[in-house]
Amino acid sequence: MSWRAAALSLLTAAALTLSGLPAAAQTESPDIRERLEAIPGLTVVEERATEPGFRYFVLSYRQPADHTRPWRGAFEQRLTLLHRGFDRPTVLQTSGYNVRTTPARSEPTRLVDGNQVSTEQRFFTPSRPEPADWDLLTIRQAAADHHRIIRALDDIYRGAWLSTGGSKGGMTSVYHRRFYPGDLDGTIAYVAPHDVVDDEDSAYLEFFETVGDDPSCQATLADLQRESLERRAELVAYYEQRAREEGWTFDTTIGSADAAFEMLVLDTAWAFWQYQPVDRCADVPATDADTADIAAFLDEVSGFDFYTDQGTEPYIPYYYQASTQLGTPSVPTDHLDGLLRYPDLYQASSYIPDDIELFPFDRRAMPDIDRWVRTRGTELLFVNGEYDPWGAEPFDTGRGAQRRDTLSFVAPRANHGANIAQLTEADRAAATDAVRRWAGVADEVRTLRGSEYIPALDDVPEETERRPL
Repeated sequence: MSWRAAALSLLTAAALTLSGLPAAAQTESPDIRERLEAIPGLTVVEERATEPGFRYFVLSYRQPADHTRPWRGAFEQRLTLLHRGFDRPTVLQTSGYNVRTTPARSEPTRLVDGNQVSTEQRFFTPSRPEPADWDLLTIRQAAADHHRIIRALDDIYRGAWLSTGGSKGGMTSVYHRRFYPGDLDGTIAYVAPHDVVDDEDSAYLEFFETVGDDPSCQATLADLQRESLERRAELVAYYEQRAREEGWTFDTTIGSADAAFEMLVLDTAWAFWQYQPVDRCADVPATDADTADIAAFLDEVSGFDFYTDQGTEPYIPYYYQASTQLGTPSVPTDHLDGLLRYPDLYQASSYIPDDIELFPFDRRAMPDIDRWVRTRGTELLFVNGEYDPWGAEPFDTGRGAQRRDTLSFVAPRANHGANIAQLTEADRAAATDAVRRWAGVADEVRTLRGSEYIPALDDVPEETERRPL
């Protein structure tokens, strides 16, 4: 039991003794906005209309640029709050990138009928120190950001706290938990990879040998990659024409349309399995398809805009972290022998502008996280997709995971959008029970007001904007 859970049990008992009523029946006073505005360093940027029973705020919280040396300056970290009630558990949610500023509930928030605090990661604009000292973009500094946010809000939300995120957000949630395990009562990490040894990528290569219902699908994608490079002249000319029409450039990051095209082709099979349903295998163009059809498929799956300066710039903080701590995966290239022009192109550092200094790769960061998860991590839930390439190197829960109340599940045939709802019936029940138990709502009636379907908050369309992770 965390310090928070122990304190919660005492507070709940006291509230029942003094009032004679459950906390949910008591009047919320003072007003949530008043309480937010009283927190030092927290600014209510705006309150936006949302569904009945909720209040939604866009906030800004002043954070030290360097938590070990706070006198080095500060920045404003953007976050949002979907307020459900002072008596409800709270979910700290992050994408690991920018924060969306329209209200939506994550799956754990819906399962526990909770409040939700959503954070933007440091160095993703506008949450970036100025000037940007990139050596302060580390997993430990980001964990300290989240720690301070919880400490700022835990006088308001005294119930259980969970953390969650998908992909890089799931990784970020685990890192926070490793450095500040007492902050949270449980962590739900979706489709979160864990590249313990950056130079050892055999798991990714093996993934592409076995993924899918039919081996011919991956073979067809490999043929398409080779054919695309065979038609490099035509397709790069098409790319350059699109760039002129759209105002895209290649000067800051990858360097040229030709190099960006090669990166796009190298990424095609990965992007396909990451985002596309398996039945899209039937849509992969044959090698004798028209060049226009090949271009259209590459654009839909990988996205020509994604490899331009304009497409890359929003994700530079991710590529920086991948180059210095998180690691970079590999893809098969043997089938492209003789067609590649840019050695070692497929790595995160290829996206980093020349004016950003890359510090040496920290080979201790991920092994440290790995040891903690395998031996000391408690109340952790990992959900991965069977056909998601990022799941090739998942977090290892280690021996004694059950004793530490740590679980890991794989959603059959799911990709990078895998969630609890896509698990098998038995796994879904176990995962749901764990989340509700950690939140302290396991004994509540299952038909919670917030568990009911609320289209405006729950029927959120998948992000149309592609992300590298």
